[in-house]
Amino acid sequence: MALWVRTTMAKYCSYSTQLPIHFAERPISAFPAKRLLSVRYKAFSVQASAKDGSSTSVGFLGLGIMGSPMAQNLLKAGCDVTVWNRTKSKCDPLISLGAKYKPSPEEVAAECDVTFAMLADPDSAFEVACGEHGAANGIGPGKGYVDVSTVDGGTSKLINQRMKSTGASFLEAPVSGSKKPAEDGQLIFLTAGDKPLYDLASPFLDIMGKSRFYLGDVGNGAAMKLVVNMMMGSMMATLAEGLLLSEKVGLDPNVLVEVLSQGAISAPMYSMKGPSMIKSAYPTAFPLKHQQKDMRLALGLAESVSQPTPIAAAANELYKVAKARGLSDDDFSAVIESLRAKLGSS
Repeated sequence: MALWVRTTMAKYCSYSTQLPIHFAERPISAFPAKRLLSVRYKAFSVQASAKDGSSTSVGFLGLGIMGSPMAQNLLKAGCDVTVWNRTKSKCDPLISLGAKYKPSPEEVAAECDVTFAMLADPDSAFEVACGEHGAANGIGPGKGYVDVSTVDGGTSKLINQRMKSTGASFLEAPVSGSKKPAEDGQLIFLTAGDKPLYDLASPFLDIMGKSRFYLGDVGNGAAMKLVVNMMMGSMMATLAEGLLLSEKVGLDPNVLVEVLSQGAISAPMYSMKGPSMIKSAYPTAFPLKHQQKDMRLALGLAESVSQPTPIAAAANELYKVAKARGLSDDDFSAVIESLRAKLGSS
């Protein structure tokens, strides 16, 4: 299998697409209205994935709440990993596990066959990929860049163009899942872009996740992730409303959570987050500021194709109130506090 990996690397796109890139402009662009074909692959075992990808060196940029456990899983599986983070101290635990360190994204991309990036927002993702000392300055033909950040389609397409202009390959692969799934290697990857890079990166995706979808052209992965997170944010806001209403009418909200777990609208998120929300405890698995960012990007996507999203728009306002109350770094379930504030002022 190692021979297959080396052969695949040799077949990477070596052409250079010279496209003018206006870095200051990152519009949220419309996506094709045609029906997309989704292909789901069964994840391999961690042991097989590590063996299959053993000859490929891997870079990882961004070691925050998601990136750090993802990179740790690659290291624990025996992968050759080089890391970078703006705050160098966040690299130290990974270095102690055997990771190499480079002081810039440019140097990581120059060193590695495939570079993964997990950044907090579109601006950070773009800067790390395309800015001064960004990955694009070190990458080139025969190498690949896999952006697992959650960004809008316009940003993803600009990063794709920049990488392609160097002769490198590009794959967007935003993830569905938060801190615990990242730690457990149970993420869902929503990928789009260069198929040969998808094939090469798949063993590594299987180490970090439980399933992966290949969705075709760049932008489709970003769109799918925004739709998923828009729905998740709206569901959380609805759960918050239900918990508070049950309390207000004299019901036990813990019983409500149990009822929900046994009915047609059962969702793991309700059982996982509900009990903590009742206690006003919000241990951070997915920061509220990131959920609100994703709601904003999803609303922009909807507007670009003239699709009304009134429920998501209303939920977004609640996340904005929660941010204004200083809850940005709490878990997104803290959105309930925006409703508690309204209840207290009524």
